[in-house]
Amino acid sequence: MTPPPSETRVPVAPGVELAVRVHGPGETGPAAPPPVLAVHGLASNARLWNGVAEHLAAAGHTVAAVDQRGHGRSDKPDGGYDHATLASDLVAVLDHLGWDDPAGRPVVAGQSWGANVAVELAALHPGRVGALVLVDGGTIELSERFADWPTCEAALAPPPIAGTPYEQVERWIRNAHPDWPVTGIDGTLANLERMPDGTARPWLSRPHHMAILRQLWEHHPSRRWQELHLPVLIVAAQDSSGPGGRFDAAKREEVDRARRALARCEVRWVVGDHDLHAQHPAEIASLIHDTATGVLFPPLEAA
Repeated sequence: MTPPPSETRVPVAPGVELAVRVHGPGETGPAAPPPVLAVHGLASNARLWNGVAEHLAAAGHTVAAVDQRGHGRSDKPDGGYDHATLASDLVAVLDHLGWDDPAGRPVVAGQSWGANVAVELAALHPGRVGALVLVDGGTIELSERFADWPTCEAALAPPPIAGTPYEQVERWIRNAHPDWPVTGIDGTLANLERMPDGTARPWLSRPHHMAILRQLWEHHPSRRWQELHLPVLIVAAQDSSGPGGRFDAAKREEVDRARRALARCEVRWVVGDHDLHAQHPAEIASLIHDTATGVLFPPLEAA
């Protein structure tokens, strides 16, 4: 049985600390499987990775899931939401964990916006990342999906949840995801702060949410793909109703473009929701494990 996760706070910039949950044995090095840094998406939190982390820890991996700035239990400064600063935050977490051994570089698994941040991390700090697993993200280019920023802003602004009774929001979440495991439901609920009056409030404030969304609108991961020579696994969510969903065509074009541009890339389509890591933790953990251990990406000399 693996030990319960430990929680720590990591200084990443003056006056800014991130909350990090560490799962698994805590051992790294030549005899241990590569560690995994798990990076959540917009308006999410580290606990969405709990199910995946449990499976990876059982396989011997140490997993560090981080609440990015503005999210969860991390500090919430008014600035620093550009991708370069967010990547620098993750480097500070890697330094704190001592994950700087070139022989055992971590796999960085990011979901949605967190996958875009992971791409930036690998491009700006190539010596720190052994492989990328991009879960329904890392290929997102909102400026290609929407005609202009006001259209994007109107379409993707968060719903006004603050002030809604917590129990009502919990019912919404449970009813929307009847097939999700407990870890996924609990992780989603952890996106919210339960207020003393019994209402819910997102940990991520609306102004910070919109600041990040604007940065995502301006981000172009496709300009980074040719710089990446490490293994990259793209795990894309496929709507159970089949092709033709809201973003289906745009997503498939993005994924195909990434597959062609990346030096070492595999793609896996998984039927499910955008939060595949919450819905299918065992399957996502298996794909991360196979990426980390060379099953999907054998060493080049052995390929």
